[in-house]
Amino acid sequence: MSRTGGSVVAGIILLALVAVVPTPVAGASGPWVPAPGLRWQYQLQGTFKPNLCVVPSKGGACVRPNVYDLDLYATNGVTLNSAAVAAVHGAGGHAVCYVDAGTWENWRPDAHRYPVSVLGKGNGWPGERWVDIRNTSVLLPILSARVAKCAAAHFDAVEFDNVDGFANNTGFPLTGAEQLTFDEDLASMAHADGLSVGLKNDLAQLGPLQSAFDFAINEQCAQYNECADYAAWEAAHKAVVEVEYREKPAKFCLSAVLAGRDAMQKGLSLRAKPWKPCR
Repeated sequence: MSRTGGSVVAGIILLALVAVVPTPVAGASGPWVPAPGLRWQYQLQGTFKPNLCVVPSKGGACVRPNVYDLDLYATNGVTLNSAAVAAVHGAGGHAVCYVDAGTWENWRPDAHRYPVSVLGKGNGWPGERWVDIRNTSVLLPILSARVAKCAAAHFDAVEFDNVDGFANNTGFPLTGAEQLTFDEDLASMAHADGLSVGLKNDLAQLGPLQSAFDFAINEQCAQYNECADYAAWEAAHKAVVEVEYREKPAKFCLSAVLAGRDAMQKGLSLRAKPWKPCR
């Protein structure tokens, strides 16, 4: 599925497929749901750049994002990211609210609400620990309050991170069934607040969760040869957003566009730049 640098035919196909990028349109009823074919930006750190415009991997004039996936909070970690969301809406785009559901982050303003009993092993990032998703009586009220803040900040959707703890070394004996229940509860929570909801990774449960989630976000499926796992989502015309950190656009953009995934290259720090969309 890798793109070869010298293929003229492949380049022509890519240009034809990306010639038209649809404008995000809010639904007549219910929450806005992203359609495939939009240009996504994924930024969780650093100063928000409302006028971001870069040359895409296919070349040509600079392009701007249609959708911004942003943290719930502004850079001070306390103020809701409402100003950034307003700027996105003012430019005709949509905003997705990042909420970490499966790990505890020690810098969050509600970190004190997590009892020690639900905190497990570190997940490899400083200040983060897996949580015991079986303890829904503790976790769901905390996460529900976060989602309510996403809605209050006028985000259009929410993406929950770290929702595949059962497949990791969390320190808890989590099962796939328990993960499914937790993830489905999260999707229902977002919908109850009028937001669409994205599934982050959790490739092992893409099938049973497809009906509960409105779109998917994947990290590094090209790098790990996992993009084909989203074939059913693509066939159902659900947006699949692909974020690559180590692969170069020449390695993944053609296959992503042919499959209908909305792909980009980012840095692991997830600041405004680098951002290199395929379209």
